[in-house]
Amino acid sequence: QVQLVESGGGLAQAGGSLRLSCAASGSIWSIGTMAWYRQVAGTQRERVAVIFSDSRTNYADSVKGRFTISRDNSKNTVSLQMNSLKPEDTGVYYCNADILLQRSVFQDNYWGQGTQVTVSS
Repeated sequence: QVQLVESGGGLAQAGGSLRLSCAASGSIWSIGTMAWYRQVAGTQRERVAVIFSDSRTNYADSVKGRFTISRDNSKNTVSLQMNSLKPEDTGVYYCNADILLQRSVFQDNYWGQGTQVTVSS
C-alpha cells in the first residue's frame, strides 16, 4: 500500500557531498515524523536525522553541522543533504516515516529499501 523509495546514494570522497532523497507513494492521507537512519554491517541501525511534522529537526552528534534534513509535504518527500563527508559516514541509509493511510485511524511506521553510501578517504 505504501512505498518509500530512496535515491541518491553512491560513492564520494572524504570532504565531498551527497544528497539522498526519499519519496513516499501509495494511499497516503498524511505523513508525520520522517527520518534517516544509517546502518553499518554488523552494527545496529542508528538514526542520523529526524524531521517532525512541524519541521523541527534533530541530528545525531556525529553529523551535526554537516547534514541537513528537509521535507516537502506537497510531494511526500524527505531529503538528506550530506556535506563534509567522512569515511565513517559509510553505510546503508534508510528512509523512515510515520504514515497515516487513507481510511485508517492510526499511523504505521514504514521503511525504505536502503541506499548505499560509501565515502573513501
